[in-house]
Amino acid sequence: MKREKSRKHRVLELLRMASQTAFFGLFLYLLLGAHYTGEDDIGSTVQRFFHFDPLLALVTIVSARLVYAYFAFALITVVTTILFGRVFCGWVCPLGAVHQFSSFVFKKTKFLKPPREENSSLAWKYYILIIVLAGALFGLDLAGYLDPFSFLTRSFATAVFPSLAYALSSLNGVLYGLGAIGLARSISQTLENWTINVTFIQGFSIGLLFLGAIALNARKERFWCRYLCPTGALLGFLSRWNLFKLKIDEERCIKCGLCTQHCETQAQPYPNEKWKSGECVYCQNCASICPTGAIRFPVSARPEKMTNVSNVDLSRRKLILTTLLGIVTVPFFRLTPAHKRASLKLIRPPGSLPEDKFLAKCVKCAQCMRACPTGALQPVLTEAGPEGIYTPRLVMKVGYCEYYCSLCTQVCPTGAIKKLSIEEKNKVKIGTAWINKSRCIPYVLGKPCIVCEEHCPVSPKAIKFLEVETRLPDGSAVVQKAPVIDIELCTGCGICENKCPV
Repeated sequence: MKREKSRKHRVLELLRMASQTAFFGLFLYLLLGAHYTGEDDIGSTVQRFFHFDPLLALVTIVSARLVYAYFAFALITVVTTILFGRVFCGWVCPLGAVHQFSSFVFKKTKFLKPPREENSSLAWKYYILIIVLAGALFGLDLAGYLDPFSFLTRSFATAVFPSLAYALSSLNGVLYGLGAIGLARSISQTLENWTINVTFIQGFSIGLLFLGAIALNARKERFWCRYLCPTGALLGFLSRWNLFKLKIDEERCIKCGLCTQHCETQAQPYPNEKWKSGECVYCQNCASICPTGAIRFPVSARPEKMTNVSNVDLSRRKLILTTLLGIVTVPFFRLTPAHKRASLKLIRPPGSLPEDKFLAKCVKCAQCMRACPTGALQPVLTEAGPEGIYTPRLVMKVGYCEYYCSLCTQVCPTGAIKKLSIEEKNKVKIGTAWINKSRCIPYVLGKPCIVCEEHCPVSPKAIKFLEVETRLPDGSAVVQKAPVIDIELCTGCGICENKCPV
């Protein structure tokens, strides 16, 4: 058996690894770049990855009933998939790279042992896709929960980066203690330059979901890609027309089964008639591991039969039942008091569309949360109902809306938050401050406090002072200047609440 016969595919396999590494590095670079850099405008490239995602494009267009121009880039992914198969999943997708690397680690540590033959149904991701598309018809955007770009960005922005920053900050204390002051200062400066916030209300639960998705690879290689990814299901359907079909040379094949055993997406290369083009991500593992070089991918314009796309029985009955299930789930997502009256805690970022349109376009990616320099933008849990989970809201006790910042309006990939200049953003009223007189120091204790007025950024100031008389416990009266809110001037930035000492 001459392994050199598979050398070409081994080179392709190494190129695929290099491609995955490069695109994952690009993903990290763009995500880290979504922060205040000293310039008012950070450009539109930080969210460009999302615009190549055909599922986000399709669902956003259908649910919002409008075409977002930037999603034209998704046509590149569609055309590439039609011509070359699911190379996007195997060569480009950063979440796919994470799962493949995790699977590799689990195999090397013996947590994952490749089975001799896989017969598990791959139907779930197609069912999820149908439910997502059915919901989009009624304005319900569910794509962001399981779409690879949204899931990975949300996980890194609210859990992975904050955890890493917290760990490095803790390490700094050790480095200072050991006398490595230069290295400690370099780490501190880097964290400050990247503006990584370490406080996210849902960071723990989002982090657990991310770790759970990684841990599933110990059960099945690339578990997410096999069974859960709706984007992969969509690309799998499109790939049935691709030009490169797997072919096994029967004279060379020794029926060892290595190709099927080491197939990371259960595409089942052997026997040839069972190969599923919709599951193949063209990773070249099967061809490079073949001891006789029997596997190749010649050009063939003949489309695959639907039964060969995957082992999913997309019969008319199952298609109708799954579509009906997706339609039935829509009202359950909207059984919430938030549709009668919004929660008092639900303060959307400046530039957000009206609530119904905002929910139809927001893909829960947390790009705006990553960009917020004060950490005020936090993922929603229950304040907007089930369909609003992980959408952004301002939490003034964590941060505040910086007066001279419009970054969140620049990084939204779907236009759920309109792009605004700083001048335009400062004219948007996102809320109104109120004085709690039962806690305010001048009102209750009769002592001076001007913190809120000092920090109010608008001109003229929205916080003014009136002289009030405060009755103390001993019966004496004190006249003190106390704050009042001019609701016509207040924009709701929340810095007064954030800085208030009580």
